[in-house]
Amino acid sequence: MMSVKRRPWRISMMAVAVFAAGGCAKQLFPENAPRTQFERFDSMRSGAPPAEEPDIFGRPQPALRARLAPKTNS
Repeated sequence: MMSVKRRPWRISMMAVAVFAAGGCAKQLFPENAPRTQFERFDSMRSGAPPAEEPDIFGRPQPALRARLAPKTNS
């Protein structure tokens, strides 16, 4: 017969295993999906601004000037 003291430990280990297996699910927000309706509008209207640009040493950095520049009416 199983000891009553060991049962909660086994149940908690089973719960950890279930939660760990749930972490392998599909990503909720993919990288290429637009995050807001404004991003979707910009990409359809004038093309999405670049997310990264190389610095003077060639390392990628956020392209803040391109993303924060005012939109042109062309």
